[in-house]
Amino acid sequence: MEFDETIYVEAGDECTNLAFTNEKQQARFELAVSMMVYKWDDLETAVDNGWGGPDSAAKRDWITAIIIDLFKTQKVVDAALIEETMLYAMMDEFDTNVEDESALPIAVGIINLYKECAAHNYDTLEGLYLKWEEKQRNKTHHVKHIHVEEDPMNPDSCVEEEDEEVELVEDHTETQEDQSKTEPIVDDDGFELVQKKGKR
Repeated sequence: MEFDETIYVEAGDECTNLAFTNEKQQARFELAVSMMVYKWDDLETAVDNGWGGPDSAAKRDWITAIIIDLFKTQKVVDAALIEETMLYAMMDEFDTNVEDESALPIAVGIINLYKECAAHNYDTLEGLYLKWEEKQRNKTHHVKHIHVEEDPMNPDSCVEEEDEEVELVEDHTETQEDQSKTEPIVDDDGFELVQKKGKR
């Protein structure tokens, strides 16, 4: 399937940019941009692998923000401009040169979603959001499943939690032993009793 990078949207004569004056309409468009950015597989791979450092997820949100800013500052926005913005961001923030043209379908999708939001049609957006929610649930379930698999002897808790409990018990026991060794036992007359080693 071919995507036309020349597809564009243009503000009316009385407008200086493409931002919607209706707040709800603008909020839905911004959500639409976010959903499309999350659909970009190359970016998801970069985030999941931390190619942008510990702030990789925040950098993805920043890419969403700079695309939204194009519509807030420009009178005309086309798919080529969005694609270029995405590719530069990937290079600058993730040191990744994307050459598979995967950004273009995302850019075209954003232009189409803008047109739909302008017509108060949010069907595509709702579909994207439902898919995103399902994907997030599956990710969470997968992570939990991995943790359970790590501890086959106790399916109700993960290994990490067990390790913590063991450490707490060991520390507590060690402290009691240390106290019994260092603190003398004194009788009612003030004499220190000699303690036998071994059983207490």
